[in-house]
Amino acid sequence: MAITEDAPPGAAERDPARPSDDGPGERPGQAGREGHAGQDGQESRRLSSPLILTMTLLLAVLAQSPIRGVLGTPLMQSWMTVFVAVTVQALPFLVLGVLLSAAIAVFVPPSFFARALPSRPALAVPVAGMAGAVLPGCECASVPVAGALVRRGVTPAAALAFLLSAPAINPIVLTATAVAFPRNPEMVLARFLASLLVACAMGWLWQRLGRTDWLRPPAHGAHEGATRGETFWNSVRHDTVHAGGFLVLGAMAAATLKAATPATWLRTAADNPLVSVLALAVLAVLLSICSEADAFVAASLTQFSLTAKLVFLVVGPMIDLKLFAMQAGTFGRAFALRFAPATFALAVAGAVVTGTVLL
Repeated sequence: MAITEDAPPGAAERDPARPSDDGPGERPGQAGREGHAGQDGQESRRLSSPLILTMTLLLAVLAQSPIRGVLGTPLMQSWMTVFVAVTVQALPFLVLGVLLSAAIAVFVPPSFFARALPSRPALAVPVAGMAGAVLPGCECASVPVAGALVRRGVTPAAALAFLLSAPAINPIVLTATAVAFPRNPEMVLARFLASLLVACAMGWLWQRLGRTDWLRPPAHGAHEGATRGETFWNSVRHDTVHAGGFLVLGAMAAATLKAATPATWLRTAADNPLVSVLALAVLAVLLSICSEADAFVAASLTQFSLTAKLVFLVVGPMIDLKLFAMQAGTFGRAFALRFAPATFALAVAGAVVTGTVLL
């Protein structure tokens, strides 16, 4: 539309190409165009992910010879062996624990735990510790289950006692210990008593000295409008991704330390009783072996005493690298930084005392 000289001011239609008087350089629809530009930028960033993946795969194909050479070294083969072994051993039991955790969170009413456990925390701790004997799983399974117990209102002291006892005194672990030590059946009783003693002691210690701000209760978002089945599988997916990520990180750390530890250190440490106990305690933390398999590893360390081997069997299921990572991810780093050192010290002391008496 043409603008004549006789047209009154403001009567003419504004030219979209001309700046508006409302602000310097603003044009009608400019905000909308900027919004579209932002969306286009976000879309371009999202679209760049497949490109990055394609470029990464292309580079891997082009550099496959150097990569194959690096992976073929003894150090990397040892690293991959330990990483895969720890992950494969732990993953089925992690899934078992996640399924049990989701079932507890969705299908078991909170009033059940109030009836099943004594009302007094001092009595609930040993009852929860003994309950660990019925779960055929390893330490990876006990972490999400303990988290579900805390969410369901169980006193943290009892849940932590269960967390520590379940990987060490369940029937599968005790059977594996008996098979690994056919000439030393007392190792089964020693492992059972020492592990239960330490689990209850840590529960009572937390009940007396633990603070609520140290423990971050694991929380699930409310699944409004979802059926119990949908809520169950949502919980399973959430816990599998969450706990599985920490499991992988712990397995990577364990593989790295295992591959870098000289074998001669073990032979030197075995000559001194005190050093041998501390060495196997630290080794149990670093190796992060599943509790269903650690008895066979301990039995293979023939140069060490039975008490030192018992320390290895008690410490490993209660605190190792992957467990520390999973506990930090489930209950918070402030909890793990306090709980792990105390558990390590009590596990070593409890195993030494039990070994001195029974072995």
